[in-house]
Amino acid sequence: MAEGDIGLQEERGYRIMGMSFKMFAIVTFIVLLATYMGVLPKGMIGAYPLMMVMGAILNEVGNKLPIVRSYLGGGPIVIIFGSAALVAFDLIPESAITIMSNFMKGESFLDFYIAALITGSILGMDRKLLIRASARYLPVILGGVVVSFGLAGVVGMIMGYGAKEAILYVALPIMGGGMGAGAVPLSQIFGKSLSADPSVILSKMVPAVALGNAIAIVFAGILDRVGKGRPNLSGEGKLMVGQEDPSAEDEKEEKIDYGLLGIGLLLSTTFFTWGSILAKFIPIHSYALMIISVAVIKGIGILPKKYELGASQWFRFVMNNLTPTLLIGIGVAYTDLKEVASAISVTYVILVSMTVIGAIIGSGFVGKLLGFYPVEASITGGLCMANMGGTGDVAVLSAANRMLLMPFAQISSRLGGAFMMIVATALLKFLS
Repeated sequence: MAEGDIGLQEERGYRIMGMSFKMFAIVTFIVLLATYMGVLPKGMIGAYPLMMVMGAILNEVGNKLPIVRSYLGGGPIVIIFGSAALVAFDLIPESAITIMSNFMKGESFLDFYIAALITGSILGMDRKLLIRASARYLPVILGGVVVSFGLAGVVGMIMGYGAKEAILYVALPIMGGGMGAGAVPLSQIFGKSLSADPSVILSKMVPAVALGNAIAIVFAGILDRVGKGRPNLSGEGKLMVGQEDPSAEDEKEEKIDYGLLGIGLLLSTTFFTWGSILAKFIPIHSYALMIISVAVIKGIGILPKKYELGASQWFRFVMNNLTPTLLIGIGVAYTDLKEVASAISVTYVILVSMTVIGAIIGSGFVGKLLGFYPVEASITGGLCMANMGGTGDVAVLSAANRMLLMPFAQISSRLGGAFMMIVATALLKFLS
């Protein structure tokens, strides 16, 4: 040991989050002690350690369970549903739930995370790939919507649920872009067109959205497994045939620079703010406007490479270190197991499943025709339409091990969600 080096040498062995098991256990004990004593600090100073510890533990469990690990997405799905179960069974103090929920919603940790991923992944993307993919992506979404509606309608008719009811109250809300940007405005459109109470309409849509999100996450893990078994169907994270391997892009990446990380943090939050400004004048979701803005900047190539690199490095830091933390927040603040359980019936589960499967088949088929890998097209153009908006995008891409596809997932959730409002208006005129 060098002179003046009085630090203890850490033993080798089993590690969690890069920490020795002993050190992680000490940290966990302190955090959980504060949690159950009711003295966990409010705000992010308390939310971070609790959510990081919970995320790390549930991630380890998920990645060790044989069937879950191999077929259902492993850690991410256990983090989401495991944390939701802890809330449902009152195993977490209410004060801690409030701290985590406020961190996710009131303090906008979800927005912070998605801003980093959108900005960094787009600015770090190959410019030619972005231009090529963007022009072909809308037909991929449309293919998923058409087949999902068709399957839901046919199965609904066969099972006596009704084709019209299956399309309007199951398939449409599932493919509509989540809760706040999907089911809620859809219920208003339905209420106005049908002269009905929007709250009653919403109560019929919520179970479909919640169950569809859960099934989409499960299918994301299955598609990842399918891609590994059938390499010809998957780009292993690459969206388009002929695209450079993401791992090769990693090898070219420059050494981590702390100054660049700060630049990336500032750029991601500034682009998010710019999207909010545009949303005051343009009736499109701020996420979508942010994506368009970043994509335009990248497409015309006016941002110096240094800033693109900073955004990319910040995005990778956030993705590598805070994804389990975010998934805990999704489970605690956005996943209501009681809503999912209330929708459980054989007919309803089959209808929701057929909707999600239709989205997978339609987007995968059209994607294949247009030069996309079917697995990646199904995940982004299909499952990210069928999930619950931004939270669902993170969960689906994490379960599928394809977080680099976040920009396209967000196009599905935001622009695709807006497109579904138009579809809803047309369907109501045609079917009602």
